[in-house]
Amino acid sequence: MKYRLFPNTDIRVSEVGFGTWTVSTGWWGEKTDAEAVAMMRRALDEHGVTFFDAADAYGNGRAERQVAEAFRGRRSEVVIGTKVGYDIYDERAQAERRGQSELPMRTDPQFIRMAVDRCLERLETDYIDVLQIHNAKMEHVRDAELWGTLRDLKREGKIRAWGAAFGPAIGWLYESVELCEREPDINTIQMIWNVLEQHPGSGMIEAARRHAPDCCFNVRVTHASGMLEGKYTIDTVFPDNDHRKHRPRSWLVNGVEKVKALGFMTSPQMTLGQAAIRWLLAEPLVVTTLPNVYDDEQMAEFAAASELPDLPESVMARIHELDATNFGVDEDPMKYKGAMTRDAGSNLDLQDARNPMSRPSTAARGA
Repeated sequence: MKYRLFPNTDIRVSEVGFGTWTVSTGWWGEKTDAEAVAMMRRALDEHGVTFFDAADAYGNGRAERQVAEAFRGRRSEVVIGTKVGYDIYDERAQAERRGQSELPMRTDPQFIRMAVDRCLERLETDYIDVLQIHNAKMEHVRDAELWGTLRDLKREGKIRAWGAAFGPAIGWLYESVELCEREPDINTIQMIWNVLEQHPGSGMIEAARRHAPDCCFNVRVTHASGMLEGKYTIDTVFPDNDHRKHRPRSWLVNGVEKVKALGFMTSPQMTLGQAAIRWLLAEPLVVTTLPNVYDDEQMAEFAAASELPDLPESVMARIHELDATNFGVDEDPMKYKGAMTRDAGSNLDLQDARNPMSRPSTAARGA
């Protein structure tokens, strides 16, 4: 496993991390707490994975409790990220919640401080390495008091780095752009980005490059919800408790067709799943990737990607060409959430931002 640094900090994380969403929410199949804890420990001990990403909303604190159990007595060996912003303490909202519908959000200083303290209790620690506002919206981006609260928490030693997680539905483009412009000392952004879903993530990276010199990215949905694992067919059937079962069938059919065009990414030494991670790690502003991990075999496959060679420039160029044609698939344009348009005065050129070939092909931000 190779490691990278959050810029201008001593926070050193594995290039492949562990997102606890899959083992704590029941949306990717069921895992017992014992199974989740064992997987996390093996990720660290057998594969060198040190970054574990949670959220207070994942199982209403379950993910954080799992992390605490997994690494009790080993706090210095791991880097813990978590997220706050959803009011998981509103019992009425919890009772009325349906499926994956969002809970109400609260980001006033009093609530954020309370939420962080509760996270610390569940994690059984006195500091959080990386704290992010969960699925931040434009109203939160423009709330200077919110980001001031995170700076205060950092000064107090309760958190070591701060930022925002954007999503779902691929991401929130101009929320991220404006946050980089308004709060240029931001440490990190979590976003959805992968070979098949490059927009708007590429634009978010370009905004950070231009406006926030110490901002790096931790990337989730690295394999397009499993599509880039290369194992699905049009006959794949997801279990009833898997959130992908409830997606339109066109997502599966079109995704399988797109993946057919990516055979050139693989080799006897590199699976498609590993190549998808190598594509992400070609961007120096990416410090860690958070693939969805369901079992030990998959963890081993993804973790091994860190030490594999960079993708050749010819492969990167071909991926860029395919992205420009939607990988040869004719489908309705994706429906994004969040702010996807901006006044003409914006200084971000989205055409340049979407060009992955404009970025360096090797990861320079190592440690």
